Amino acid sequence: MVIVKTAREITLMKDACRISANALRVAGEYVKPGVTTYEIDRRVREYIEKQGAKPSFLGYGGFPASACISVNNVVIHGIPSKKQVLKEGDIVSVDVGAFYNGYHGDNAYTYACGEVSEAARSLMDVTRISLEKGIEAALAGNRVGDIGSAVQKYVEARSYSVVRDFVGHGVGAKLHEDPSVPNFGTAGRGVRLLPGMTIAIEPMVCEGSYEVEVLDDEWTTVTMDGKLAAHYENSIAITPDGPVILTVPG
Repeated sequence: MVIVKTAREITLMKDACRISANALRVAGEYVKPGVTTYEIDRRVREYIEKQGAKPSFLGYGGFPASACISVNNVVIHGIPSKKQVLKEGDIVSVDVGAFYNGYHGDNAYTYACGEVSEAARSLMDVTRISLEKGIEAALAGNRVGDIGSAVQKYVEARSYSVVRDFVGHGVGAKLHEDPSVPNFGTAGRGVRLLPGMTIAIEPMVCEGSYEVEVLDDEWTTVTMDGKLAAHYENSIAITPDGPVILTVPG
């Protein structure tokens, strides 16, 4: 069931989203050669808890950390580790959520670790812009398929692919709410977007094939061909005046 929020509920949700966005910015500050993914996760958790919030992901479905940190060919749900040391040229996707005053914020960004290859930079740019295209299509009266179509067309026109097995989602009092928000689809199809809906749009884009597999830890999701992947996400509100990004640092 799609939950439409009141203006007051969205105002409350903005606080959780701001904390999430700030936590993501903290993570980015530690994406450097020689830093472990465990250390980044520790800093994220420390920041969120200092704000009086809770990490949305910690313990969610058994996930053991506060941030998903996915390096290179890991698409999503990478588990932070003391053994994983970042190196020059890595691309590092960090997904962070915070729960505060009854609401979740959810966002992700792919960071360059030092100097990255031109191919990696291009993938990151295309994925980031595809998120912008998806948000632009999130207009009241449009449908979920308009978002997915906008993302897919932009990505595939540049010879990349969008993951099919994982999608965006509604977000609010629960981390994952209806509707599902795929990064592919047909314009004019799917759930209609109404003012007061809050959704997380999150393109996951692959350098090669969109086929992925989940490793034995039941979380880490990698590209089957071993090629790079990038991931960007914002939580947004549908309003009569257009989409509003909620996960804004400040």
